[in-house]
Amino acid sequence: MYWNGVYYPNWRIYRDQPPISLNFDVISHVFYAFAWVKDDGTVYLSDEWADAQIEVAGADDIPATQGCLNSFALLKRKYNRLRVVLSVGGGGKGSEPFAAVARDPAKRDRFAQTALGLVQQFGIDGIDIDWEHPENSQQGHDYIALLAVLRQYLPGPKYTLSSALPAGEWALQHINLAHAAHYLDMINLMAYDYSGPWTSKCGHQAQLFTPQIPHSPEAAISCHSAVTYMVRQGVSTHKIVMGVPAYGRSFTGTKGVGDSFSGQAGEEGTFEYRELPRPNATEYIDEKVGAAYCIGGDGGFVTYDTPQTVRMKAEYVRHNALGGLFYWTGTGDASSIDQKDRSLVYNGFLGLFPQ
Repeated sequence: MYWNGVYYPNWRIYRDQPPISLNFDVISHVFYAFAWVKDDGTVYLSDEWADAQIEVAGADDIPATQGCLNSFALLKRKYNRLRVVLSVGGGGKGSEPFAAVARDPAKRDRFAQTALGLVQQFGIDGIDIDWEHPENSQQGHDYIALLAVLRQYLPGPKYTLSSALPAGEWALQHINLAHAAHYLDMINLMAYDYSGPWTSKCGHQAQLFTPQIPHSPEAAISCHSAVTYMVRQGVSTHKIVMGVPAYGRSFTGTKGVGDSFSGQAGEEGTFEYRELPRPNATEYIDEKVGAAYCIGGDGGFVTYDTPQTVRMKAEYVRHNALGGLFYWTGTGDASSIDQKDRSLVYNGFLGLFPQ
């Protein structure tokens, strides 16, 4: 049994993407992003209006309700295998308090207690820790201590405890991954953003395999290299869930992989997958490294995943007995209800469960 999970960012309700817009026939887990943490360790809703108050549309057999978390709780009644997990943290502001909170035993306890309180309040299934990310060995040690307390308050198998971790060894080296995996049901490996405006050369952002001759140290990172590192550190393969970006990263003023670039297009250098390929651009697949991209139009060179590369990743998951796939985000994907052929989540599901 493989997992096919999606992150649902709470702000998507403001873009007319309520929970019912997802295709739950092919989704095992929803990671609801994000709750935040206060300096005293209290876990709280980052947007109470979106999470618990706004009028959320229903469907034929799903009543309308107040707040996205309540809507997911109703969806769980229909899709009884669906697990809804509250993700705490995220990039930037969302992760800032973690280091101080994880260092202090009383704050760790308050974190676990208030996290459990939200899980029980909304009738959902667990907590996902998205601390981006422990920056030294002390923080890595404190991260494990936080997971240990959470597991006490959220015992398995009743509750799911997961954590999103980067793919680069520069971040993972600070964490005893075998100890982390002892407490976690799932490690959501953020197997993307290998390349972007912070790198010196244009490259694939989510390649499955490392090229034979990487053009830079960053270009040596791949899904395979990250999985291999985790397994070497003592993580059971079935706990590793490989991330798929439902967005592309743009490089303008470049000839392509390994070449310099002058800028980016799109929103903060990205386009949602549903907006790709760009108009008048041509889409390509590099089957050797398991990566896709388009060239032309207003995006320049845009690196992203397609149904073909996601099926390659699903095959890799099956071949290596990993836990499954997840997508950041389910809402950035082409609709897996109306555009199945183009949907990453739908094609990932077909790849994990071939007919």
